Amino acid sequence: MSQANHDKPRRSQKVNWATWSIEHKQLVYFLAFLVLVMGLFSFKTMGRSEDPNFAVKQMVISAAWPGASARDVEQHLTNTIEKEVQNLPQIDTITSYSRPGTSVITVTLKDEVTGNLVRQRWLELRNIVNDAQSKLPTGSYGPYFNDRFDDVFGNIYALTGEGYSYEDMRRYAEKIKLDFYGVPDVKKVELVGVQPEKIFVQMETEKLSRLGLDINTIAATIKAQTAITPSGMVETDVANAYLRITGSPDSVENIASLPLNANGKVFRLGDIAQIKRGYADPPEPLMYFNGQPAVGIALAMEDGGDNILLGENLAQEIVRIQKELPLELELNQVANQPEVVKNSISEFSQSLYEAILIVLAVSLFTLGRRSGYVISCCIPLILLGSFGAMLAMGIDLHKVSLGALVISLGMLVDDAIVVVELMEVKMSEGMERKEAASYAFATCGKPLLTGTVITCLGFMPIAFSKAAASEFAYSLFPVMSVTLLLSWLVSATLAPVLGYAWIRPTVIKQDSYNNSFYQKFRSLLHWSLSHRALVIAVTVGLLLFSVFMLRFVKQEFFPASVRPEILVELNLPEGSSIKNTDAAARRLTNMLKDDPDLDHVTTYVGKSTPRFVLVIDPVQPRDNYAQLVVVAKDIEARKRLEKRINELTQQKLPEAICYSRSIPLGPPSP
Repeated sequence: MSQANHDKPRRSQKVNWATWSIEHKQLVYFLAFLVLVMGLFSFKTMGRSEDPNFAVKQMVISAAWPGASARDVEQHLTNTIEKEVQNLPQIDTITSYSRPGTSVITVTLKDEVTGNLVRQRWLELRNIVNDAQSKLPTGSYGPYFNDRFDDVFGNIYALTGEGYSYEDMRRYAEKIKLDFYGVPDVKKVELVGVQPEKIFVQMETEKLSRLGLDINTIAATIKAQTAITPSGMVETDVANAYLRITGSPDSVENIASLPLNANGKVFRLGDIAQIKRGYADPPEPLMYFNGQPAVGIALAMEDGGDNILLGENLAQEIVRIQKELPLELELNQVANQPEVVKNSISEFSQSLYEAILIVLAVSLFTLGRRSGYVISCCIPLILLGSFGAMLAMGIDLHKVSLGALVISLGMLVDDAIVVVELMEVKMSEGMERKEAASYAFATCGKPLLTGTVITCLGFMPIAFSKAAASEFAYSLFPVMSVTLLLSWLVSATLAPVLGYAWIRPTVIKQDSYNNSFYQKFRSLLHWSLSHRALVIAVTVGLLLFSVFMLRFVKQEFFPASVRPEILVELNLPEGSSIKNTDAAARRLTNMLKDDPDLDHVTTYVGKSTPRFVLVIDPVQPRDNYAQLVVVAKDIEARKRLEKRINELTQQKLPEAICYSRSIPLGPPSP
């Protein structure tokens, strides 16, 4: 008796969350309202992007040595830089290619380097290579560093105009670039496909010989005339007046008027040379939109920005810009990441609505109307609480976090269903409402929490693995863990309170469990308990059979892409000129641009497209390379186009190595 009295107060000290919540239901309602407001605010303000932030662990080091052969560049320039790069710790691979006059080295860090240490490693690498510049051959330029590979230019526009020169398009593109910088959340704007203007001076060797002029003398004269030198200053009582020489040779006419002294006679440069303005030859990397020459304008968004809001602001700005553009000059959108993000959010919202409707319908048909109301109120509150936690953890809405929420939708209702259903059963058996809620938590609270924790731990390896895919998919673990733990917390607090207020007990008839379904189920249960060894053996056999069949399942961590783009790569033989590459790329573009499955095609010659999706790797500039970004009207059209492109490249472009691919959903891969 004394032992029983000793145990009784110990049991009474255990806190039953359901009982406490019902006794403090005003506080529970208030906290639920706070979660509701916080979740709505978080959903409106949190960032929206297509992919999670991902540190691309690559740096490109380039250098130039004009006049040197590929072998000389490799032996004296590339190898020298590579030996210095090897001093950097935690390097995974170093790849390089050497061409006549050009050296390009790509450095990749190991996966174990966390994202916050990548910038520090690149700073160390810059210092190491810059300290060794004295070892580089005389006459070389560089090295130059590019480590901003993770800038995503999700919005790309192409400026085209019939009858407009590259310089005309460049001037308008520069103005549009400045306008875009005034749009909120725009971090960087770059121009693509710009062809710089130059003034060419062409002279005949025979004429120079007759006049006794040397080409170096003419070059020195032009250089002296174009140099900017201080001419003095006049100091006055009010201000300083600086003296400058007028007539600077910034035009064809001024350069043609430059005086030259030959054999005691003075000539104008225009008398002995042909002077004209033109574009760089060979040309810089080119861009085409549906076969028309274009100047591209690529925009990158601030980290943590709202892609959908950025798209709306850009759309308003585009309407204003197009009103100011002259006739025949068009601004076409090539890449539209805000639309992709908007569609992803819409798909998630549709999945959420469908889940709520399905749960409500199933609950109404199985548990009853009032129980269905309780469960349907818990789902939005759990998701809104997850939005608040995501905002606090700095996780944006993107394909990985949205995928985690969609996966959670199928599990977050389980806890509330178990608690509410058990409450209703016990109330129907005659138990008082508060006591039924207490019994439901005492009976199911720990098992439900254990199952929730085990499910969360199943995603832990993704978060803590030292791999690129793990860094990309990291948010799966925290988002699912928070959502499922919130589901358990709501089932232990709010669900009992709502069930206490809404659920009314129903009398269970004596013959309710005497129908054919329960009789067959009871017979199956009794048979299984009587043949335990056989049931366990069959279960183990099915498990082993499943493990064996797993070898025939395709291993793929990330599914295939659902985007309509096709990336077409053209590689001409090494040493091909950019003009030859341009001709091949335009030939393929002209064969595709009228295809009924095509929405639009953008062609890049000498360089790949800017990174408009985080998961693609841009290709370094080279003369024998071109890339086509083919956008189909839908997924089925993309499949037909990809097949047609493979046929066309094999039949019409035998001189080029061509391959096409869709955009992956995982981290960048070659």
